[in-house]
Amino acid sequence: MMGEMTLMAVAMGAWAMFLQLFPGQLRRDARRYVNKLVSYLYPYVEITFHEFQADTWFERSEAFEAIERYLSANSSKMAKRLKANVVKDCKSVVLSMDENEEVTDEFNGIQIWWTSNKDTPEQRALFSYRGDEENRFYRLTCRREHRDIITKDYVKHVLDEGKAIAVRTRQRKLYTNNKTEKWSRFKRTMWSHIIFEHPSTFDTLAMDPKKKKEILDDLITFSKSKDYYKKVGKSWKRGYLLYGPPGTGKSSMIAAMANLLDYDIYDLELASVKDNTDLRKLLIDTSTKSIIVIEDIDCSLNLTGQRKEKKEEGKENKDPVEKKVEDELEDKKKKGSEVTLSGLLNFIDGLWSACGSERLIIFTTNYVEKLDPALIRRGRMDKHIEMSYCCYETFKVLAKNYLDLDSHELFETIRRMLGETQMTPADVAENLMPKSDEETPEICLNNLIKSLEGAKEAARLKALEDARIKAEEEASKKKEENGEKEQEIDAKLADEEGKKASQGAAVDAKENGVMNP
Repeated sequence: MMGEMTLMAVAMGAWAMFLQLFPGQLRRDARRYVNKLVSYLYPYVEITFHEFQADTWFERSEAFEAIERYLSANSSKMAKRLKANVVKDCKSVVLSMDENEEVTDEFNGIQIWWTSNKDTPEQRALFSYRGDEENRFYRLTCRREHRDIITKDYVKHVLDEGKAIAVRTRQRKLYTNNKTEKWSRFKRTMWSHIIFEHPSTFDTLAMDPKKKKEILDDLITFSKSKDYYKKVGKSWKRGYLLYGPPGTGKSSMIAAMANLLDYDIYDLELASVKDNTDLRKLLIDTSTKSIIVIEDIDCSLNLTGQRKEKKEEGKENKDPVEKKVEDELEDKKKKGSEVTLSGLLNFIDGLWSACGSERLIIFTTNYVEKLDPALIRRGRMDKHIEMSYCCYETFKVLAKNYLDLDSHELFETIRRMLGETQMTPADVAENLMPKSDEETPEICLNNLIKSLEGAKEAARLKALEDARIKAEEEASKKKEENGEKEQEIDAKLADEEGKKASQGAAVDAKENGVMNP
């Protein structure tokens, strides 16, 4: 190939001399015929992939980045001169070809040549958003007879493989949304992030093994169901509702899901979102292979069954001062989040929810009964997972994690007490965690037993107190009812006496009228 390329270079040089020696019209006619001749004789097809494109507004081309990763993993081993880059969001250094370097690749028995080049302008701009005006690019060269295979199959293979390498080597992130007022037109500032390094996994997750396996199977099936979701006509997403008392492991469950699937997490704070339009913008700015989380959704906004605030009738007839106070309160409300239940429902499964794929949407709540049924119905929150108090099976997982114990003579006592007392996995874990080097596993188990005994006694006293308060309320209510009955009887008697008195007065008046005509 290099000999043919040299011959073409000589021909182009001769053509350059011809352009200087002959007049313009002749040059134009000659150029047309020479181009046809060159295109007919040149046995290769070239495809160029530039690092920056005009429509990406100074962002690196995704195709260029995918090719860079592909060549780094597959073909750059043959290159003699390499360049080391620290690619954004990547765990390791990416080695790529240096400028004017060439490597070969093979696809289905077809040989392909890749070269790395750059265009340097003669005059540099005084100001550049990228810091330089050099335009780097990769050039793919193949024989003309292989054009269809290369353009239809090979290029797609390179881009898909490059994206897969990026997913395997990327650093996963935990995002949180910024307040709408802090968004910028010139820079993406909707989300801020840190590197996600939470250690929770399904192996360390404290919950019933049967329920854990059920959730694991559901997640793995979802991650492999791209074609199935397309077949049934659904967006490739799934909703999970995690509900239960505080300290039952809802946040740890989310972290374990992210670690299992290698997904990023977007922690969405609804109170920081101005309105439904900004909520959609945040959704559009999320990536695929991600988990969108709204924690404690029952506390985020007024979404607990009240779809619309009812305005009081006759507001226009109110006192002007009262009306002014109410208007000021409404203005203060408007300065906060105006996200509505309808907007959130469209966010979950409306048309805009299909803008991405391979995405989980997770709600957590301590009080599932407070949520609007429309928000958590199947199809929006597809799977409801109750995160409950610690049972014996959950305790065994915690004992293994914290004390490296599979069995102990105190286990049976703890089994019996867990059946009688409600304690969250977080409280159990705190009692099992050694606080010093002197604390042995047996001391930690005894600490847990004492804590369970204390919780049982506290629950007993609370039940007695609740029963006392309830009895007092019932007695007070009964007394009020009896008082109301007595008042009704007294009022009835007074009414009857009044009627008798008026009847007697009428009789007396009649008799007086008869006797004194």
